[in-house]
Amino acid sequence: MNWCDKNNNILEWGSEEIAIPYISPVDRRIHRYFPDFYVRTRTRNGGIKRYVIEVKPLKQTVPPKKKSKRYLSEMKTYAVNEAKWKAAQEFCDDRKYEFKIITEKELGL
Repeated sequence: MNWCDKNNNILEWGSEEIAIPYISPVDRRIHRYFPDFYVRTRTRNGGIKRYVIEVKPLKQTVPPKKKSKRYLSEMKTYAVNEAKWKAAQEFCDDRKYEFKIITEKELGL
């Protein structure tokens, strides 16, 4: 967040400002998804680009592999995340925004 405030190419940003409806595969009901960030940037050629960004542990971005005690819980989390991200992608496609999922891998952690 501090980086966004100090970067001259970040024109606007907000945290959990956008509500995106999605249908949960767990209960088949409509819920609201609040992505972590909205960012409006100036590109190198002077244009404007908008992003919707979700920050998640890499583990939650791939289907669980081990059939352990936590498998059902992890599978539920993954399925709900997929539903959220599908809705976010459609939201972004309609508005010409870019949807990005960032993990510790992209953050260099």
